[in-house]
Amino acid sequence: MSSKILSAAVVGLDAELVEVEADILNNPLGAFSIVGLPDTAISESRERVRSAIKNSGLYFPKRKVTVNLAPADLRKQGPSYDLPIAISILAATKKINCEDFSNFLFVGELALNGELRPVNGILPIAIKAKNKGLTAMFVPAANAAEAKLVKDLEVIPINNLVELIAHLEGRKPIPGAPYTEFNFTNAVIEFDMAYIKGQEHVKRAMEIAAAGAHNVLMSGPPGSGKTLIARTMPSILPNLSLKEAIEITKIYSVAGELPAETALMTSRPFRAPHHTASGVALVGGGTWPRPGEISLAHRGVLFLDEFAEFTRQVLENLRQPLEDGMIHVSRAASNLSFPAKFILVAASNPCPCGYLGDREKNCVCSSTQIINYKKKISGPILDRIDLHIEVPRIKFDKLSSDINSEGSADIKKRVENARLSQNQRFMGTNFITNSEMTPEAVKRFCRVDNTSTNLLHQAVDQMHLSARGYFRILKLARTIADLAGEANILTPHIAEALQYRPRIE
Repeated sequence: MSSKILSAAVVGLDAELVEVEADILNNPLGAFSIVGLPDTAISESRERVRSAIKNSGLYFPKRKVTVNLAPADLRKQGPSYDLPIAISILAATKKINCEDFSNFLFVGELALNGELRPVNGILPIAIKAKNKGLTAMFVPAANAAEAKLVKDLEVIPINNLVELIAHLEGRKPIPGAPYTEFNFTNAVIEFDMAYIKGQEHVKRAMEIAAAGAHNVLMSGPPGSGKTLIARTMPSILPNLSLKEAIEITKIYSVAGELPAETALMTSRPFRAPHHTASGVALVGGGTWPRPGEISLAHRGVLFLDEFAEFTRQVLENLRQPLEDGMIHVSRAASNLSFPAKFILVAASNPCPCGYLGDREKNCVCSSTQIINYKKKISGPILDRIDLHIEVPRIKFDKLSSDINSEGSADIKKRVENARLSQNQRFMGTNFITNSEMTPEAVKRFCRVDNTSTNLLHQAVDQMHLSARGYFRILKLARTIADLAGEANILTPHIAEALQYRPRIE
């Protein structure tokens, strides 16, 4: 006697269908084996499945049980195969009065008493089930809202094994999970731009960065407000679209980072890894490759405080994702790609003591220490950052001033208008923001007049700009023009963009 039940394996951020086959042989030893490249968690499911079936008052065969997870060359991991293995065994022993399982997909971890526990990676599995034309997906009740983000798929929330059997046999049908409408405008603003006194030029730079998704590096003495300014960045970013929210939710679901009781990420992520983070933690990877911090910051902000304190090797890992918006994790067994279109906001001191160039406190670092400190951040990394900003010490009169600073809500409106211009410009392309433009797209969308061309020519010669730097200047100028409501890039926009570029001697 044998049976076949459909489940799925998460590979990267996508899913592949897995056939769970059970075969019952007349062997008095009663062995239970699972084959098909399972990991330790799947191998241990033998005890969970056996106990769950028995404690649910159902029959577990005392003969040899062989479970195969096909295709056999696809590695499987995690406890999500508990439920399909249990259903496959019950179907093979004819303990379920259900004729056809071919259009159903089962995912879930079993407790020893037969209850269902939530698992990771439900959203990509639901998308795969819909694309394969399956009619229903059975998931733990805690995962139902996430699975139902795929509208045209019936999602059945399961609390325990007994409840599922009653549904499959038609004795007590379980209502499908309803689709929930989500509000993308209810994000709580924890850090508002109104809290920042002075630093108007820094706030202007952050507004430009938010409008075009450009990278920022702030440099200044300790206590000048760099961290607070960085943490206000999410408050001026535009609301997520449903497409962006689903992209982010897939990443968080696979990584196991989706907050409890949350089906969809409705606000932009803000990730702030410590400077001791490893390269794998930042870019992703591991024995079973998972998204790293740069992918968890997708469509949001990656804040790297104490930028120069990160090891040089870790920072060099940022080269490719800063350029391509993707990170490719290559291993002997597989090659996976994770999206990483984030806004890098980095903050650094100008020297080890932090007071180089400060008007109030003298720097105590030697020239050698300063050179070695600055060497920690390579030229190619700096070249990929669009806005380089000096954040000076704040004077007391500005700190104690009662004059209200412009708040995040007003800045956000201008950012949203600039993004709307970009949406209209890039209609029919794969671009969302100006920073994503390729050199070919820059030539198409960033045309300048003769005066601006002459200014750019002088800047390339005098500032020793690379080809990458030249194109990034044009992208930045395009964003500045969008904030000004201008259809064309004008000379003042080029001039302002050049102010944010560091001069290379």
